[in-house]
Amino acid sequence: MMVTIDRDLQRQTRSLATDLQTRSDDEEMVIEGYFAVFNSETELWRGAYEEIAPEAFNKTLSNDIRALIDHETRAVLGRTKSGTLELKVDNRGLWGSIKINPNDSDAVNLYERVKRGDIDQCSFGFNIPSGGEETEWRDDGTVKWRLKEVDLHEVSVVTFPAYSDTGVQARKKEVEQHEKRQLEQRKNKLKEMLKHGS
Repeated sequence: MMVTIDRDLQRQTRSLATDLQTRSDDEEMVIEGYFAVFNSETELWRGAYEEIAPEAFNKTLSNDIRALIDHETRAVLGRTKSGTLELKVDNRGLWGSIKINPNDSDAVNLYERVKRGDIDQCSFGFNIPSGGEETEWRDDGTVKWRLKEVDLHEVSVVTFPAYSDTGVQARKKEVEQHEKRQLEQRKNKLKEMLKHGS
């Protein structure tokens, strides 16, 4: 029995140890930096890697995307629809700028923590549409996934970046399925060889 993982239904997150910065001008406080970096292999676990293609965000930046604190939907820092979150893609990756609300104590506190360097990491939440990734099963037994298209929902400033359990489990299940298929193929090949006396 073959189990298919429908990633369209699974919200996933990816994290990045980056260098978030703060700036303030004309009484406006801003947190900015890269929320994703292109063509950089991340090791998910030993022998399993993932990277983001430069075209991954091309179809999604028109979405109404939120900036959150630690992926908490009730802790909104900014939003593209309201102009308080700006996202753009350059040669390096997905860059974002969040305008901090001076009347939101949580947002101001986060701004001060980023300014001091206590928090400097980020993450993004997304789905992978059908056909949005490539899988490379390498001859040395390792595997690499390349995200070519994502449906972006949010970017987050995070205290502890972590690869989501959902994403890891989905990837591990895919590897298990691949290994089972290869084992079945080897068994069938051996059966054919024995049947024909080769």
